Order: sequence, then structure tokens, then C-alpha cells
Amino acid sequence: MSLAVFAFFRHTHGATMVDMLVYRAEGQAVVRGEDLYAMRLPGWDLPATYPPFAAMLFVPSTWFDVPVLRVLVMLLNYALLAVAVHLSLKLAGWARQNRSAVVILATGLGIWLEPVFTTFQYGQVNLGILCLVLWDLTRPDRHRFKGVGIGLATAIKITPGLFAVYLFLTGRVRAALVSAGTFLAAGLLGWALLPDASYGFWTKYLWDPSRVGVTVLVDNQSLRGAVCRLLDVNDPGPVGLAASALVGALGLAVAVLAGRSARVLRRADAWGGVCAAFTALLVSPISWTHHWVWCVPLIALLVVEARTRARQVLLGVTLLVFLSHVMWTVPHRWGRGVDWYWQLPGALYPPMGIAVLVVLGVRLYRARRQAADGTGGARALRTAEPDRDPALTNRT
Repeated sequence: MSLAVFAFFRHTHGATMVDMLVYRAEGQAVVRGEDLYAMRLPGWDLPATYPPFAAMLFVPSTWFDVPVLRVLVMLLNYALLAVAVHLSLKLAGWARQNRSAVVILATGLGIWLEPVFTTFQYGQVNLGILCLVLWDLTRPDRHRFKGVGIGLATAIKITPGLFAVYLFLTGRVRAALVSAGTFLAAGLLGWALLPDASYGFWTKYLWDPSRVGVTVLVDNQSLRGAVCRLLDVNDPGPVGLAASALVGALGLAVAVLAGRSARVLRRADAWGGVCAAFTALLVSPISWTHHWVWCVPLIALLVVEARTRARQVLLGVTLLVFLSHVMWTVPHRWGRGVDWYWQLPGALYPPMGIAVLVVLGVRLYRARRQAADGTGGARALRTAEPDRDPALTNRT
């Protein structure tokens, strides 16, 4: 029912699916042998921003007319959302016996989460990236191909590379090397087939954030974007750099500590993965609202753990933040001259991401302190096991 309402809403209000059009134009540039990074989408003046390997993957989109492609991409994103929900529940250790019913229900409701909603509206690839990373995180550490999904995701969109660092620092060295090898192989394939585009991307265009968009836009929910709007500047300079460095160090530390705390923290690796994702979103120069589809596994974790009043409140606040769409009501969407009382509504996701890191950091500190005192470690280990999916008992 929810999906039908969403489809009706799209039909009556329209959806530009402009990013899908950019992907199709990139695929056409590859097919025609044109300069990939000189391409601009007619009527929008939007350039290619992904690596050449990604542009090669977009070639099949040129086989269809735009109206047909719109329908196919919408259906594909429906399927990817269902897969993302399934993998998120698996990551969170949801019981297998009723997981299918929950996937159906959560997919219908999840479409209204702002990052998911705008992914559909723009025809974005975020749900595909999310599924690739979750596919890796939910596989046993001993699996020889663990890391391939993260490597492919990084070859398409770069920022998922932080997950390879997370795997390495939490002792999954082989998986981290598989990720790096997959990324390198994809890059070399792009270089072999599109040498000029590859040279331009890796030496010039990758390092130019202005190609991706304007940092100060309300759409940009990275920490840098929030600082730009707060200071009413286009470039936050040392302040923005210091804030990103501080939060990046905090986020990676919390993620790695969580990933190494399986004996004292329930769903430790799941929390570590979510914190790694939020860290990447916070420190990236530009994280559009639709990049925050990592709210799906976060909500899955909070639902599984919503057994106390405090955790139910956390779940409610998280749902309110990601269902609100409030940043789209902020005056001056271009980000400059936003009044002080609109600053928080215009930048809800960075504080949310930082709050997740801080709350989990405090929780880890308390759990480890209890374990060191001999009062909590054994209890945490005994109570963690019943909530785990046997498929996730993967440490060797």
C-alpha cells in the first residue's frame, strides 16, 4: 500500500531523476568515445563526477529510452531497498523466522525516509552502494571473497574506501586486502579502456570538490556544509578542516573500538560498520541528503535494541530526524544568509551522526570499564549470543 501511495505521489508531483540522466549521459560518452569529463547534461549543466569504471557500468542505461529507463530504475531501487533492509536486519541479528515479513513491512515504510525518498527522486545509486557494503559486512570473516563488495563500491564512489580501513584496523586484514585489490583491478580496467578519462579523473577531477556541487547548499549534509552555512561562507577554511579532522578521528576510533569489542558489546561489528559509514558521511566535503541511506541499518539496530525507555526514545528521535524532510523547508536553500534559528533544521544529519558516535563511545567506555572491573564482561558475553544470527558468528 505504501509503495502504491509513493508511486502515485511520484506520478502526480513528478520526479526529475536528474542523476539517472547524468549516469545515462556518462554511458553515452563512453559508447561514443567522447571526453567523459567535458560532458555536461543538457539543460542542467551537470558534469560527470564518478570514476571511469562507474561510467562503464552506466553503459546499459543507454539501451533504453528515458521514459522506460525511469520505470526500470524505480523498480530496481525498490528491489535494492528490500535487499538493503534484509541485509540490515541480518547485520543487526534479527531472527530468521520472521525476517521476510519484516522486510516487506519495512520496505514499504522505509521509502518515506528522506535519504531513501530523495534517492528515488534523483534516480541515485546510493542503495546499490549500501547493498554492496552490507553484503560484505554480513559475510563471515573467513569467506575468501569478503571485501569484494566494498572494493566495487569504492571503485564506483570512492568514499566507501573507509570501510577497507575499518576492516584492516579491526584485524580483518585479508578482507581489507581483497577490498584494495578489487578497487585496484576495477581502476586498472577503467584505465585500460578509458585511459584519457582515467588520467584526468585521478590526477585532476577527483581533487576538485566544486565539480560535485556547491558546498554551502542545504542539500549538503556533511560537517563541512553545516560549518559553511553556520559561518555564512563558501569555504570554511581552517575551521572546517579542524572540525572534520576532529570528528573523523573520533568516528574512526569509535568504529574500530566497537569492531574490536565483541566480548563486551552486543552487535559490535554492526555498530562499528554504521559508525564507519557515518564518519565517512561527516568528513566528506559533500554528503548530499540522499547519501545518508545508512539510516536504514542504523534504524534496524535501534529497533532490535529498543528494550528500554531510553533506547525507545533514541529510536523515536532517529525516526523523526530521517522522516522529517525538514531541511527542504529552510529559506535560502542555496545556504547563504540562513538565520540562526534555521541552522539546526538545515543541518539535522551532521548532529545526528555525531550523536551516534558519542553515544556509542560512551556505551563502549562503560562496557569496557565494567569488563575491566570484572562486573560486566561475562554478563555481556552471555546475553549477546541469543540475539545473534548464527550466520554472523563469523570470527575465526
